[in-house]
This record gives sequence, C-alpha cells and structure tokens, in this order.
Amino acid sequence: MGTRTVLVIDDEDDIREVAQLCLEAVGGWQVVTAASGQEGILKAAAVSPDAILLDVMMPNLDGPTTFAHLQADPVTRDIPVILLTAKVQASEQRKFAALGVKAVLAKPFDPLTLAEQVAEVLEWQD
Repeated sequence: MGTRTVLVIDDEDDIREVAQLCLEAVGGWQVVTAASGQEGILKAAAVSPDAILLDVMMPNLDGPTTFAHLQADPVTRDIPVILLTAKVQASEQRKFAALGVKAVLAKPFDPLTLAEQVAEVLEWQD
C-alpha cells in the first residue's frame, strides 16, 4: 500500500518530536506534525493522513473538540484517530472511547513500542 502517513497533533514540541522519530524510525511511516488543534484540522484536510495521533489536553481547541471538527468534515471524517492522554482513569478512557476514537494511548508513551501500538490498533500488517 506504500508508505503510510500519520499526523501527530500535540502542543508539546518534545512529544511531537519523539512521536515523529519513533513512528518514522520504527514504523517506517511518513509523519506530519501540528502544534494545535486548529493547525491539525487544516493539515488533516490537506494531507489526508492514514491516521491521526491526537493529544487530549491542548490550549484553545482540546483533543475531543478537535476530533469533533474532524468528524464534522466529510474530507476527514473517516481518518482513524488515536487519542494520547495523561488521563488514564477508566472513566476517562470510557468517555474518550464513546467519542468514536480508535483507541486511547497513555502518555508518556514508550517510544520503542508506539509504532507497534498504533499498527496493532489500526490493524496495519506489514
């Protein structure tokens, strides 16, 4: 299927860099990054990534609000979204899962297994 593209939307520079490095190095995927929900929505429409990793806690437009915008647009509606969150209580997990995201991954994530976790959730076979 060629190289997959993953969009990482997170307001923390170091998280974006680590995610990009491990998804490119371990997953062999192309990674596009966005530093805000607004930027992420624009990039998702422009790039049509194969998946989006979306931070929950961001200023202005948080993850769930960004996800709602992505869902409202026919161009980005079918892109699978995985939330990244430091909130890993079961109630939070259920709330996020109810939004219709593919999965919720805990932050901080393990850089060495991030690509594997994403591939597993999205059932991407090499």
